[in-house]
Amino acid sequence: MPTERAALGRLAPRLRAAGPAAWSPRVWALVAGFAALLVLAPLASLAVEALRGSSGLWPHLLAYVLPQAVRDTVLLLAGVGLVVVAVGAGAAWLVAAYEFPGRRLLDWALLLPLAVPTYIVAYAYLDLLHPVGPIQSGLRALFGYARPRDLVLPDVRSLPGCILLLGFVLYPYVYLPVRALFLMQSASLIEAGRSLGLGPAAVFRRVALPLARPALALGASLALLEALNDIGAAEFLGVRTLTVSIYATWVNRSDLPGAAGIALVMLVLVLALISVERAARRRRHYAGAAQRSRRMSRTRLSGLPALLALGLGLAPVTVGFLLPAGYLAVAALERLGSAGLSAAIVSETLATLAYAGVAALFATGLGLVVAAGPLLSAGGAAWRDALLRCATLGYAVPGAILAIGLMPPLSALDGALDALSRQITGTGLALVGLGSGTALVYAYVVRFLAITVGSSEAGLARVPRSLGDAARVLGRGPGGALARVHLPLTAPAVLSGALLVFVDCVKELPATLLLRPLNVETLATHLYGEAARGTYEDGAVAALLIVAVGLLPVALLLRVSTPKT
Repeated sequence: MPTERAALGRLAPRLRAAGPAAWSPRVWALVAGFAALLVLAPLASLAVEALRGSSGLWPHLLAYVLPQAVRDTVLLLAGVGLVVVAVGAGAAWLVAAYEFPGRRLLDWALLLPLAVPTYIVAYAYLDLLHPVGPIQSGLRALFGYARPRDLVLPDVRSLPGCILLLGFVLYPYVYLPVRALFLMQSASLIEAGRSLGLGPAAVFRRVALPLARPALALGASLALLEALNDIGAAEFLGVRTLTVSIYATWVNRSDLPGAAGIALVMLVLVLALISVERAARRRRHYAGAAQRSRRMSRTRLSGLPALLALGLGLAPVTVGFLLPAGYLAVAALERLGSAGLSAAIVSETLATLAYAGVAALFATGLGLVVAAGPLLSAGGAAWRDALLRCATLGYAVPGAILAIGLMPPLSALDGALDALSRQITGTGLALVGLGSGTALVYAYVVRFLAITVGSSEAGLARVPRSLGDAARVLGRGPGGALARVHLPLTAPAVLSGALLVFVDCVKELPATLLLRPLNVETLATHLYGEAARGTYEDGAVAALLIVAVGLLPVALLLRVSTPKT
């Protein structure tokens, strides 16, 4: 250490002579402020548009729209929360605490429902569970019933059906962090519970589960935000949530102030959800495993208990992935065999990849600069944290809220540019905001910027600061150090963030439905249209393509989420 300090002391004059050692705080504040403005502008516009509505707007919403929408939304979130916590935590404990044949396969298979968007699962089960669909027809054949009315399962088009389907798709948000916490848990805590006479179920309920509360709160909040963002599954299954009400108010009635008012209520619900999640972890301290402490050993199962454990673990995988993905594969093959690959699917796939790729590129570049600012600038820790929080707020805001909030400012921008063009050239200007893909890319970037900021921060945190100082000695400025030193070393993390944003853009439905350019369809909107018309087989190819793309981040998670035990 004395030798290193002496060496740094000799290098200090060269570092000072090389010029400013960091970005000016104003430079980073300008970039981070721009990112924060991108997020806050639609939210401010939302409030203004809701408040400037007619005098009868809020009485109408309070009397006829909000009661059912709020009730259905709250009941949906409560039900989904219970399902994802029960299934996610139970599956995590199963693979962390027990050893049985098939456990390693089950360990990663439990992540597969992440590849299937909620609206695709609803789309698949509407056909699978139809009275003349394959499941009910097979049951009638098995039990010898001749007529469809002789055996009718409960209708999946209901609030309980929506809760179950969303829960079995979103439980990996709880499974992943809780599983990681269980795998790192110290064996002494579990053994202390067993020494006090607690059985396996009691140890899980009274020792392991309370210790996992931070991971449970985080995972459940993410799952509920995804459920709140859903529009396709809720609408397909007859649940009138706030998101569905926003879309119906804008599309069916062309009532932007009314849609903005509903979105404002939904934003309050989002903020309340985030506040509850933070309050659940405030002023609480949890025992954890020391770095070198002995990890919890798995209990080996054999025979019937092992078979039962495997069956319990496969149940959520089957419901959340295998059945819908298998149905889509069969339906897509039948469609391709009878009609071939349509030109429309090809153009929709290209449009989907283009919008998602452009958004991922912009979000990655902006996220990298925002994340690198605290590393390459100096001073202003308080305002720096505030800007970072504002810039990454978009991930917590559902796509429908962002879309409605973007409409007024982009419409005003189009009008101003058109008026300016007429004054200068005498001709109008083509729409560059709402009438083009700009609005859609804007919404994607705002919604998923937090992902690229987080991945870039994680990568930059692993680069020793001394390497940046070495680049300064060689005459590189902060931008040059970022491009030539930090970026190559953080490329895997940055590219991982870009991949996640790309896949999320491909799957995003609410913002795409509201902001896509005229006469342009993506895979998600094509599938939504086919499901709305009831022509399920025609949308199977698009759904299967989305699921195939969704498998990419699951494969990435498999590489980075398994601790070495």
